[in-house]
Amino acid sequence: MENLSRLFAKWYDFFMSPLEKRKFNRIRKELLSKATGNVLELGAGTGINFPFYEGVEKVIAIEPNQHMIERSLSKLKQSVVPIEMVQASAEELPFEADTFDTVVATLVFCTIPNPEKAILEMKRVCKSEGKILLFEHVKMENRFLSTLQNWLTPVWKKVCDGCCLNRDTMNLLKNYHISITKVQKYYSDLFILVEAVNKKKI
Repeated sequence: MENLSRLFAKWYDFFMSPLEKRKFNRIRKELLSKATGNVLELGAGTGINFPFYEGVEKVIAIEPNQHMIERSLSKLKQSVVPIEMVQASAEELPFEADTFDTVVATLVFCTIPNPEKAILEMKRVCKSEGKILLFEHVKMENRFLSTLQNWLTPVWKKVCDGCCLNRDTMNLLKNYHISITKVQKYYSDLFILVEAVNKKKI
């Protein structure tokens, strides 16, 4: 597993490059332009978001995979805002409640082993009425395609560092009372961009 994790980190940017250059960079830039104040990024990976942060006070970027952290260091130099890397998991955030004005997650909820716990942690550390900005790939609505995702996921998880093709992230957010203000879908509905507000009291 350690070797697979290292290989995944090494080749992640290479294999994602066609999508990033074609559309994802624009999506990331648009999404991150909405971030304000003190920002927490969940699962920063190879740091692909770092060059897109502007006009925020500081970014704390967490990532559990040490190999990914090592890959992200070169992109830290491209950032125009202060960014601090912390090795931690989204399920156990080492921060006080109500610390962050914005929480960002891009292509990460598919890989979190316990997404329910991660959402609760995200809500805890984000201030009331704080922003939650997500870009994720999710389970598709089309029955045939979603069945294909279910079928492929067990093998895909082993190869791609735990990534679940069939993660129903939208319903998870709704179940935990994330107040969604905007949703945009890409590549049919395989990828979604979500802008939301953290409601502490329902």
